[in-house]
Amino acid sequence: MGAKDIGDVAGYYLHAVEAKAEKTITLATYIEQANRESVHAQQPFGCAVVKRRMKGTADGYVVRDVRTDVRLMNRLRDMEEALRAAAPAAYALIDRQHREAA
Repeated sequence: MGAKDIGDVAGYYLHAVEAKAEKTITLATYIEQANRESVHAQQPFGCAVVKRRMKGTADGYVVRDVRTDVRLMNRLRDMEEALRAAAPAAYALIDRQHREAA
């Protein structure tokens, strides 16, 4: 989309996604692009989904810079604390489901 690109994949919750499948991986460039596109897409986070050569997409990587990851983890912590305070039973159920899925 040019100068106002909003990422390559829609529907990745809260993220602008820059998808890459290249012979040479340049993470810094991908992250800069994803962060720029997150602003254009009005999403709080940017990340790159990087496909590994000779592997399926599910074996690839989701990459973000440390600054973005800290903001994401802080948001997750704050939202979990709010849910635990407002609806302890719902929090326990969701927490158990995610722990079992790991």
